[in-house]
Amino acid sequence: MRYTTVGRSGLKVSAIGLGCNNFGMRIDQGGADKVVGAAIDAGVTLFDTADVYGGGQSEVLLGKALGGRREDVVVATKFGAKVAEGPYGRGSSRRHVVRRCEESLRRLGTDHIDLYYQHYADPDTPIEETLGALDDLVRAGKVRYAGTSNLAAWQLADAAHVAGGTRFVAAQLEWSLLDRTIERELVPAARHFGVGVIPYFPLASGLLTGKYRRGEAFAEDTRFGAIPRFAQAVATDENFAIVERLTDYAEGQGLTLLELALSWLAAQPEVASVLVGATRPEQIAANAAAVRELTATQVAETAELAAAVPA
Repeated sequence: MRYTTVGRSGLKVSAIGLGCNNFGMRIDQGGADKVVGAAIDAGVTLFDTADVYGGGQSEVLLGKALGGRREDVVVATKFGAKVAEGPYGRGSSRRHVVRRCEESLRRLGTDHIDLYYQHYADPDTPIEETLGALDDLVRAGKVRYAGTSNLAAWQLADAAHVAGGTRFVAAQLEWSLLDRTIERELVPAARHFGVGVIPYFPLASGLLTGKYRRGEAFAEDTRFGAIPRFAQAVATDENFAIVERLTDYAEGQGLTLLELALSWLAAQPEVASVLVGATRPEQIAANAAAVRELTATQVAETAELAAAVPA
């Protein structure tokens, strides 16, 4: 496993991180124990969750699964998404940030959060108020580093300019060979402000694993089979054409499609860690072992194939 620092900070994480959004929804405590154990055995140190995953159960299951190994890993969680009805059930106000932090600490069974993300931008709260609340939590020892998620480039720049003490060191965003939108503005902004990028959905909901074929029905136990909206948005003819080209290229380089997809992201200089989900131990073990060192030529050729217009 390769380890790198997150942006312009001293926080070190594994090249592959475990996204724990399946905990409390698709797997129970027993399943979480096995997946977390396999991840740690594979060298994974970044474990990512949120207060809304599984209605808060993801944090509970992760905390219990880590047990005595808590100090050997980096725990990341989030605040800001809707957790309840009414005016106080979401957002990034000082009141909400502090309250959600206390509740996440309780569910995780820990005294600090290593990386605390603002899950979504809050148009009702000045970013300086949110950063101020995070700064207080850092000074109190309850949070080590702050991050943000799903922001636009201008919002990341705004946060960097107003930060007085605690600043965002990480930005968690959707990025894959099939969705490269953030490369236009967000990635350059992150590079400029020293913010590490942590991609989620790196395998495009499974389309970049090679398990789906154009024209074939999606199995019921897959994400596309279980959640039709993912299939409609991602499993398009254009994306299948790109996948087919990337598959041919990967095979010519002695790689699988999954290895190429994860390795290409890990090769981006702004990327600190790539988040992958898992419901079985063998999945996280395979993903953790998938990152290969690509040459500059391979990185460039892969990008070109992913951007090409299908015939």
